[in-house]
Amino acid sequence: MEKVYNTLLTNNKIKYGDTIVVAVSGGPDSMALLHILSRLKKAIDIEVVCAHVNHNVRKESYNEKVFVENFCVNHQIVFESMVIEDYGDDNFHNEARSKRYSYFAEIVKKHHAKYLLTAHHADDLIETILMRIVRGSTLRGYSGFSEELDMGDYVILRPFIKNTKDEILAYLKENKLSYAQDSSNFKDVYTRNRFRKYIVPQFKKEDPNVHQKFYKFSRTLLEYNNYIDNQVEKVMKKVYKQETLNIESFLKEEKVIQMKIIYNILEHIYHDDLMLITDHHADLLYNTITSKRANVAIHLPNNIQAVKTYNNLILVPIDQTNHEYEIELITYVNLPNGKNIEVVDKSDETDNFVCRLDKNEVKFPLHVRNRKNGDKMYIKGMLGRKKISDIFIDEKIGAHDRDVWPIVVDSEDNIVWLPGLKKSKFDKTKKEKYDIILRYY
Repeated sequence: MEKVYNTLLTNNKIKYGDTIVVAVSGGPDSMALLHILSRLKKAIDIEVVCAHVNHNVRKESYNEKVFVENFCVNHQIVFESMVIEDYGDDNFHNEARSKRYSYFAEIVKKHHAKYLLTAHHADDLIETILMRIVRGSTLRGYSGFSEELDMGDYVILRPFIKNTKDEILAYLKENKLSYAQDSSNFKDVYTRNRFRKYIVPQFKKEDPNVHQKFYKFSRTLLEYNNYIDNQVEKVMKKVYKQETLNIESFLKEEKVIQMKIIYNILEHIYHDDLMLITDHHADLLYNTITSKRANVAIHLPNNIQAVKTYNNLILVPIDQTNHEYEIELITYVNLPNGKNIEVVDKSDETDNFVCRLDKNEVKFPLHVRNRKNGDKMYIKGMLGRKKISDIFIDEKIGAHDRDVWPIVVDSEDNIVWLPGLKKSKFDKTKKEKYDIILRYY
């Protein structure tokens, strides 16, 4: 850990008189980083600004804010904080991260800082790489996260990227530093926690220095990605102008170049938030671009919509006041309510979150849309049709959720499934003939 301090002191990035912002939750990683920066502040007279976010979901959050603030007062560090008052309907972690980094950017701008420092460490890098391999991602996404990230107006630095959690805990113990412990970090319901508790330790058993291998892997992927980007950039200038993809020019390129162009566009839209993006999204965009349909719109994470109009494709934010959507279901769709529908090879589930269909009984392709006035469906095991609006009332679905709730229809607009709520007459049991399985999650 002393190497981190010496590197920050001598690497000529942070200089005398600079202002830096450090993201601090109060946990062990960020408190170790804050302490190192308090030492750096004395050595080269820099201004350190601590930015703390209260996510407002645990009763301990207020005490953690006071704890961090007291540390800052005792070490003459500027303290800034905010409370996230409410959340929308998106994935909690994605939304919290987005709000958190938006706030950090505001603090950087307010204090005219050059750098934002975060306490992401070597174990975080291993977890991120493994999670993205499992989910699928872009080439840059598979690299995890970088030691430095140029945000245009400022640079994000992650000085702990080569240091393990054990090293951080040892530093805290050596310096008799207190820290807060987030109880949610121990809950198996969260994907990252499962990787942290059960998977990463197995890698460390094989090699205690495996974090160094992952760091090298990350750097290698970034180097290859940067090289390919330089080659693709020449093509991008021809096919992607003013945030618009020229489909005719795009289709003249080889498939490998086409996919890299798609990944580059996604990276441009999502920046360092690539955990939201999987290879499903890239394939969905490719299928949209190459589709014979002249006008198509698909939904992507974080309320982004890809709109194809004849020879052009653009990615734009969705107007959240307009809830209308219709998405062609090929293999996978990310929905406006933050959930997904995926075609899966097998499933043992029989609840309303899984649907089995016989392609001979429904007209393909399938689409997912929100409700329309007068929508009715044949519910499995019941005679006649029932209004979708009545099902929502029976199931106590809130007004906003009703507007965005997904309805799976065939190409003749027959409702074949109301995901999570009701199966239709088209649904098949495990013993009946079926050739497609849909999963809602």
